[in-house]
Amino acid sequence: MADVLRVVLLIALAAALLTTLALTLAWWMEPPRRIRRALLKALGVPPEVEAVSPREGRACALNFDIEQVVVLWANGAHGLAYAFEEVEGGEIIVDGHVVARIRRGEARKALDVLAPDAEQVVLRLMFADARHPEFELALWDASFAGETGSPGEALRLGRRWLSHLEALLKG
Repeated sequence: MADVLRVVLLIALAAALLTTLALTLAWWMEPPRRIRRALLKALGVPPEVEAVSPREGRACALNFDIEQVVVLWANGAHGLAYAFEEVEGGEIIVDGHVVARIRRGEARKALDVLAPDAEQVVLRLMFADARHPEFELALWDASFAGETGSPGEALRLGRRWLSHLEALLKG
């Protein structure tokens, strides 16, 4: 009887261990976590500002110390790193309309829209690259509202990105 109990306890312990390992692996491979690890690997240092869209499998980040902007797609499997000299500007697009913009050599078009009922908020980064001149990332999408905050949070993140882009374009 004691041997049967010992075998049952060993099987239960093995099952608990396998469950813990499976849950840890699932946590480690979650798309947002995976994309953030890819951003950190691409930059080599923590980013000053980042934006991640797990639903799209896209992300972007910048760091002033190494003077680079990194864009990733395909859940971090592919990406490009741009030197600050290659950055041409950025835009915030709300429901298909550009509401704020910063471009090299132009005055900043300030964000003057509060879109609490926006369907989509997109950050567009522009680069001096003939093959990849633009990179778009959905900061907010109403169809995935339960996963991604609110339009107000997306606009704040977009405004933060434009402030950082303005600083690097002036610097």
